[in-house]
Formats: sequence, structure tokens, C-alpha cells
Amino acid sequence: MPLILIFYFLLIRPQQQRAKKHKALIEGIKKGDTIVTSGGLVGKVTKPGDDEITVELADGVRVQIIKQMVIDVRGKNQPVAAND
Repeated sequence: MPLILIFYFLLIRPQQQRAKKHKALIEGIKKGDTIVTSGGLVGKVTKPGDDEITVELADGVRVQIIKQMVIDVRGKNQPVAAND
């Protein structure tokens, strides 16, 4: 029994909290937000949808991305970190 509690508090519960936080992050995506995908693409949301979003990666370059692939959402005014 103590082993089950240890697994719950060290593995299962933190994973559930991360999943809950990620779901809230994805549901909060709106037009104009800067997002980062799991593939490393950084772009601005031009058209949010239920399952997919349209992201502008550069001037005139738009792609559709599945919302679940978004790992980070930055606000309209937050700068993108440089890779120096």
C-alpha cells in the first residue's frame, strides 16, 4: 500500500497536473498570440479553431497546426527568446 501512494504522489499526480495545465493553455489560444509548437516552429495565430489553428510563420506563410502540438503560448507583447 505505501508503494502505491509513493507512485501516486511522484508519478501519477504530477502528470495529471501537467495535462490539466496544458489543456488550459490550449483552450486559451486566441488570435494574435505567439505560439511555439513541439516541432520548434514559432508563429502568430491568425485564425483559432476548435481542433486546428492557422499560424503565420513569416509574411504570407501560413500553416495549419493541430492544437495539441502547441507547447507554449506567449502573449501578443511577449518577445520571442533569441537563440544566441
